[in-house]
Amino acid sequence: MSNPVFYATPEQLAGLVPGVHFTLDGAEGRHAATVKRLSAGEPVDVCDGAGVRLVCTVTSADKATLTVLVETVVQEGAPAIGFTLVQALAKGDRDELAIEMATELGIDAVVPWQAERSIVRWKMDKVLKGAEKWRQVVAAAAKQARRSTVPQVGSLVGTAGVCDLIADAGLALILHEDAVDSVAQVARDWLASNSSDTSELVRQRGVLMIVGPEGGMSSAEVEAFIAAGARTALLGRHVLRSSTAGPAAVVLLSQELGRWE
Repeated sequence: MSNPVFYATPEQLAGLVPGVHFTLDGAEGRHAATVKRLSAGEPVDVCDGAGVRLVCTVTSADKATLTVLVETVVQEGAPAIGFTLVQALAKGDRDELAIEMATELGIDAVVPWQAERSIVRWKMDKVLKGAEKWRQVVAAAAKQARRSTVPQVGSLVGTAGVCDLIADAGLALILHEDAVDSVAQVARDWLASNSSDTSELVRQRGVLMIVGPEGGMSSAEVEAFIAAGARTALLGRHVLRSSTAGPAAVVLLSQELGRWE
């Protein structure tokens, strides 16, 4: 069974080596000591959210802190092909459900998108509050999945911003019910066309998945994304909710592109 995970900052964990003690404080320390009730002798992982994992043993705990002995320090490498989910804002917290599941499945970054048909609108102070809520959601999901990395949460974007992300991606997929080619087929074709060493930079630019809101994307949005270089891709014969499409694409692409091997 894997160890429970708690997070510290990269600065706190920098330079730590096996054999030293580290004290986890703040909200994470209180959660470990008072909610999880970890005690001396129990195993625990302390991660920096950016790929460093300290495999530790608890030596002591009080109400506000957890002190551990560092047994092993592991630097977990980033995947060869990064995944970014552009998730349209959706009502009923369905956008948060989407990024939560995508995080558990291995997404590397999420970007909130104010689509034309998004019922939920982030305006003024809601932009900051909404982004902070997304960061809390992905952090909690990463901890649940016991990941050493926490996905980055990008700034809120509109159609133009999504087009900029498409231009920077190695492969950009518009998850759309009117698409002809499946997500799996598009991924296989892309991988085959970028298998040479000269295409390594394209692969490193990663895969972008674009999911619309409850009412779907407008034709103008789809046309703009295609003009920017994105391809439409079909997840299956059924229409998925905004909260389900992104996670389903993460599963399919992880299998097709070898991220789960």
